[in-house]
Amino acid sequence: MKLVEKIYSEPHILDSGNRREFGTGAVRDIQEGKGRCDLLPLDVVSKYVGGDQVLKYISDFQEYGNPDYLLEALGKFQRNQYCCVDVEDETPIIAGMFLDVSKHFEEGAKKYGEDNWRKGIPVHCYIDSAVRHYFKHLGKYTDEPHYRAFIWNILCAVWTCIHKPELNDYSDKDTNCSCTREELR
Repeated sequence: MKLVEKIYSEPHILDSGNRREFGTGAVRDIQEGKGRCDLLPLDVVSKYVGGDQVLKYISDFQEYGNPDYLLEALGKFQRNQYCCVDVEDETPIIAGMFLDVSKHFEEGAKKYGEDNWRKGIPVHCYIDSAVRHYFKHLGKYTDEPHYRAFIWNILCAVWTCIHKPELNDYSDKDTNCSCTREELR
């Protein structure tokens, strides 16, 4: 359990103080100068780093537009994150993970206003940020809780695909999504 305690004690969200505003009224921290991780050929990067399944699922989402791939990426990430925790029932670990991600929602509400993300942000912005945080998590950067930010971005991307499909930049592809609003309730 010490691993879980260590992970959950990481610091808050970084803030440059500069914002970009979307047509929906939602705001996020600036993107310029951070790179565009959503433009990386993630299928190639996945192969290069030994078949990273999280990146492969995100690449599949980009190719086919189906948010189920993002849920698969999240599941793979969760299993990889807690792989050294030896338990039969993962429910407490998953519950702890989502309680911790709720801290990211809380910090975001302080930074941008409550439910800012629900106003609508293009999905590619979430993918860009998720992949950047994933790489920083893998690189063991400690400036902010990158594992938590990765999960937050994936959750918000999936929510956007379901509730605001017009903001899914990848939706002109096969979007035969099996997850619906009703199923997520």
